[in-house]
Amino acid sequence: MRTLLLLALLVQSVTAAEWTISTFAGTGVKGGTGDGGPATAAQIDNPFGLVRGPDGAIWFCEYTGQRIRRVAPDGTISTIAGTGKVGFTGDGGPALEATFNLPHELRFDAKGDLYIVDMTNHAVRKIDMKTKIITTIAGNGKPGYSGDGGPSKDAQFKQPHSIQFGPDGSLYVCDIGNNVIRKIDMKTGMISTFAGTGKPGVTPDGAPIAGTPLKGPRSMDFDKQGNLWIVTREGNQVLKFDLKAGKISHIAGTGAKGFTGNGGPAKEATLSGPKGISIDSDGNAWLADCESHSIRMVNMKTGNLELIAGLNQKGDGPDGDPLQCKMARPHGVFCDADGTVFIGDSESHRVRLLKKK
Repeated sequence: MRTLLLLALLVQSVTAAEWTISTFAGTGVKGGTGDGGPATAAQIDNPFGLVRGPDGAIWFCEYTGQRIRRVAPDGTISTIAGTGKVGFTGDGGPALEATFNLPHELRFDAKGDLYIVDMTNHAVRKIDMKTKIITTIAGNGKPGYSGDGGPSKDAQFKQPHSIQFGPDGSLYVCDIGNNVIRKIDMKTGMISTFAGTGKPGVTPDGAPIAGTPLKGPRSMDFDKQGNLWIVTREGNQVLKFDLKAGKISHIAGTGAKGFTGNGGPAKEATLSGPKGISIDSDGNAWLADCESHSIRMVNMKTGNLELIAGLNQKGDGPDGDPLQCKMARPHGVFCDADGTVFIGDSESHRVRLLKKK
């Protein structure tokens, strides 16, 4: 057993050795200062979801900072939305004057407008990037599970976490408190339940999407083929939804919580409360494995789960070797088109950057 473990660690170190980690934004000190200056000199507050915008900038949510911030291509940071106070105000007015209650993730639509999951307001909000006006497009602000078949703005969610636009332009929402994924038809504004039964349960490999339970659908992304990938927080698994076949495939995680299996088959590994997923251009699945304070990657060529960054120890590590860089409950991960990987290292109050050497 010890020999196998050493071999697995050797294989893993070779893979992780291809990468270097650095700070992209934040000083490690919690705060909301630094607008107009270098992002690396700014204070940020619990970065979660992050994405590259159509303008070439990196945008991210500050979960407890109650703001949306943007790092321009020249490295300067600014606040785009939110006053920093907790609330549910501002609809119909400038996004900078709006209040949020734990904004969790953000995505851009094909027109370039920005959508934000406002988790504890149980809503999805939209910023028109031409006018900078904010509105609520889904959720009535009250926790619940209702509204299917009607307008999304009249529906109820329970702590929605993740959003992503599908190939047909529909907006998918991880309604984690209800253990379902909801789907908003952006042409009609109507909402429906796409997956999950409303109750947590085991998701068997090969099961149909319709009528199969999920256990804490937390974050999602689409691959180039139009498949929907999700991580389940309480389920501790990675699942792939083949929308054409209507089937679910088990990709990683036994369902037990843990930090085992690095360098070995992903299906036999254990995950620890994964909170973010992003699919890279090669089809590999990158995971923000929050409670192990690490970034792990499912290599789809080998089927193995690789540890790329983190030590399974909470902390605020140095730039350089990603396996010597402690992190603190990372929630966000985003694979850029050039292969760079951005990390919302939440409780270290940094956005980190993984690049190949």
